[in-house]
Amino acid sequence: MIRIFGIELSLHPLFVLILFFSVLTGQFLELITLFSIVFIHELGHVCAALLTGVTVKSVQLLPFGGVAVIEDHGRLTAGREMGIALAGPLQNGIMILMALALKQAEYGSSAYLDYFIGANAMIALFNLLPVLPLDGGKILQAALSLLLPYYYTLLWIGRVSIAASLLVVVFALLPLGTGGGLRLNLLMIGAFLLYSNVTDQRNLPYRFVAFLMNREQIYERYLHSDSAARPIVALAAKPLDDILRLFKRNHYHFIYVMNDDRDIVAVVPEQRLISSYFGM
Repeated sequence: MIRIFGIELSLHPLFVLILFFSVLTGQFLELITLFSIVFIHELGHVCAALLTGVTVKSVQLLPFGGVAVIEDHGRLTAGREMGIALAGPLQNGIMILMALALKQAEYGSSAYLDYFIGANAMIALFNLLPVLPLDGGKILQAALSLLLPYYYTLLWIGRVSIAASLLVVVFALLPLGTGGGLRLNLLMIGAFLLYSNVTDQRNLPYRFVAFLMNREQIYERYLHSDSAARPIVALAAKPLDDILRLFKRNHYHFIYVMNDDRDIVAVVPEQRLISSYFGM
């Protein structure tokens, strides 16, 4: 593990395993190239995050990308999250264009440039799959958060990602049923995705609590903008948890409380509900 500009950078054990096999098979140049591509891919995410005011605590590199741990403190809007997620594949696209230019100029090894282009395309396209924690999954999650309450966004994107991860594992094991060889690389990737998504799903209550604790930024944006608050209408008997789960990521809310006769008896700002929820 090393630290660059206060950001911890480490290799995932899966990457270390591939490093070991590359040494045994004499493909060290290919691995160094892959490492460089992944590093630049993640550097795109880090730079985009820092530019949007998001703190990056650590980055763990994998053979197909990386996992960044960030502290947004409510600054990470859906639009910013999509921009940060797209910044990684964008670096791959830039590197592909540069390699194509070198190939067009007949500069360097054509075979190596073909490998470089193919590796960048593979990493970019794989990361754009709509599965967490890949970039495509983050983009899908951010897009869904514009339409759905944030709690249900986390819940359903997590379930979809678990299902997709299981499909990757099954696909990797399919050749065994027909006498073929095991797709080991795909199996390791599928197992990693499955583990990550199951862990995230278990941590859903804590992630939602963090979302509620960082709502102050939403309130400040509401005060300094012309946008109207998003109303939530709820019966007085409705559990507090159920109301909080209707909060949307980019909107400030007023809760209109109704009695059994469907008359509005109170209008409550969201901070009061959050304070009640945490017993403040």
